[in-house]
Amino acid sequence: MINTPKARKIPKELEIHGDKRIDNYYWLRDRDNMDVINYLNEENNYTNEGLKNTEALQFTIYNEIIGRIKQKDSSVPFLLKGYYYQTKYEEAKEYPIYLRANAKISEKMEVLLDVNHLAEGKNYYQVGGLEVSSDNKILAYAEDEVSRRIYTIRFKNMENGDILPYKIENTSGNFFWADNNTTLIYVEKDVETLRPYWVKKWSILHPEKSPETVFKEEDDTYYVSIYKSMSSKFLFIQSESTLTSEINYIDLSSNELNCLVFEPRRRGHEYSVDHINAEFFIKTNLEGRNFSIKTCQGDNTSSKNWEDRIAHNENILIEDFCLIGMNLILIERSNAQTNIRIINGGKDYTIPFDEEVYVVSIGTNVDPNSSFVRIVYTSLTTPTSIYDFAFESLELNLKKQEEVVGGYEPKDYQCKRIWVDSRDGERIPVSLVYKKDLYKAAESPLLLYGYGSYGHSIDPAFGLARLSLLNRGFAFAIAHIRGGEEMGRKWYENGRLLNKMNSFYDFIDCGDYLRKHNYCQLDQLYAMGGSAGGLLMGAILNLKSEMWAGIVAAVPFVDVLTTMLDEAIPLTTGEYDEWGNPNDSIYYYYMKHYSPYDNVEAKSYPPMLVTTGLHDSQVQYWEPAKWVAKLRDLKTDNNPLYLHTNMDAGHGGASGRFKRYKEIALEYAFLLNLAFNK
Repeated sequence: MINTPKARKIPKELEIHGDKRIDNYYWLRDRDNMDVINYLNEENNYTNEGLKNTEALQFTIYNEIIGRIKQKDSSVPFLLKGYYYQTKYEEAKEYPIYLRANAKISEKMEVLLDVNHLAEGKNYYQVGGLEVSSDNKILAYAEDEVSRRIYTIRFKNMENGDILPYKIENTSGNFFWADNNTTLIYVEKDVETLRPYWVKKWSILHPEKSPETVFKEEDDTYYVSIYKSMSSKFLFIQSESTLTSEINYIDLSSNELNCLVFEPRRRGHEYSVDHINAEFFIKTNLEGRNFSIKTCQGDNTSSKNWEDRIAHNENILIEDFCLIGMNLILIERSNAQTNIRIINGGKDYTIPFDEEVYVVSIGTNVDPNSSFVRIVYTSLTTPTSIYDFAFESLELNLKKQEEVVGGYEPKDYQCKRIWVDSRDGERIPVSLVYKKDLYKAAESPLLLYGYGSYGHSIDPAFGLARLSLLNRGFAFAIAHIRGGEEMGRKWYENGRLLNKMNSFYDFIDCGDYLRKHNYCQLDQLYAMGGSAGGLLMGAILNLKSEMWAGIVAAVPFVDVLTTMLDEAIPLTTGEYDEWGNPNDSIYYYYMKHYSPYDNVEAKSYPPMLVTTGLHDSQVQYWEPAKWVAKLRDLKTDNNPLYLHTNMDAGHGGASGRFKRYKEIALEYAFLLNLAFNK
């Protein structure tokens, strides 16, 4: 057995507000230091050795998962500008092939882009945006070869198949063509902070000329993205911080491509805009935190000219909307459940579904004159299903359901919704699934998953890989804790800033309830979370470490205080409205109270597997590395603690549709080994 890794201690004093902290592992932040790389490799070797007895199980689980994936598969085609577009996968190939067919001439698909060919010889490869010019002659596509989410835009001549000798570097991968078919409008990233902030235009007719500025976001707490209206007439430039947004818009048919502000930003006002039939539709929180829908026409888009369309409802959150013909399609959420509502004149219809717990969303809809809306439906027991809902007949037409190769029977599994009373009286929804013939109340192991940040809801969707846990007797549950938006906007507001502790207490209360009400064996409750969910894992360990039989923390955000005090770290300044600005002493001391790295102490911790990626752009690799080093130094138990660093990937793990399951197989094998090999 190899020796347990032990990181050197090089004390660094950090002081603010008269408070001193000593960080012994600050030196791990230097990715160019070979001592850092050697330490990460030493941890990887230790993990491999420590989990050597699970190698066969990892191999089995990995092959189970990829064995369920339909090797030769394709998406449901959609029609855009006279062409049908489709994505397909071939046998044993990691990456998609993008196809199109001329709707008037041929049903035969031509290759738009074969990502397998582009990814050859690369450890990591990801295609971001794809956009064909309006005349269907030039394809622009974005590629990332490092996993830092910094994309290079390249171009392909679709008439002869040549890759053109032009490229645009340091972009967010977000771009669109103007109507002239020669000008590309795109978003540039700051290569240090990774903030998308600069909208530029570049002409393929004059590639030698420098790109011109269309819009530049000067406030470093805002991020910029662009999207096209359903009418295809306008390009919207969205500047967005956690709590505030502003839209600028461009007439894509104009020669100058100048942008105009739709409604000037004001702190706390969040809105988004779309356009169809010479009318703008605005989703806004001016009247209430759960949003309403308003409309306006013409060039005067000031909010004083907005007219009411859908009123604010304190009990129903408007999450999203889509415009097709005269139909307004809403995604609404109430009591942790999403629904699709369709409004056309006097008609107001909500699509009914049979299951108790499910999630439904708007799919790919690009035709403003379509007779249907494409939606996506799934649940913890129902594989992802694509439906077309006809506006006239009110009928759902199933176009495709994710196939589970080897056979899968939804009736063999049970899904339910549980409501847990938190310590302060809130009712927290929990979604639970298990296999009926293997699950035994008060005897089975249970994995509880959580996130609880950014207003991001963790919905009860089908997990093809998850079957490898369920089919071995594990139950799986999602705690829909405060910090998400499962129960409306208030749910988010009550789980951020100076309310952040609610997220952690909610998760602990859910776990406690599941144990005490016999949903699992008392000493067989496991927990998992990633990114901000990794922060959740770190916090619950410090608050109640004895409750958990094992923890998986994926790319965890655990060094909260030091990261939020360093504006040079990517994406930090835009996070102030989520966590608080620790330059303010009130937020500093509140964050210090829960920051996992700052609260590691000399006590017993459960078995843990921590994962990260060397090139992670969201949560830098050194956060989990420092955390593990400090845990090793202080913890008083002999329970296993493993750090696995993917040296070729970033926040999302490995690229490709198969390789990414190797880390999932590692996580599942770790949990199963703990549960059944004690």
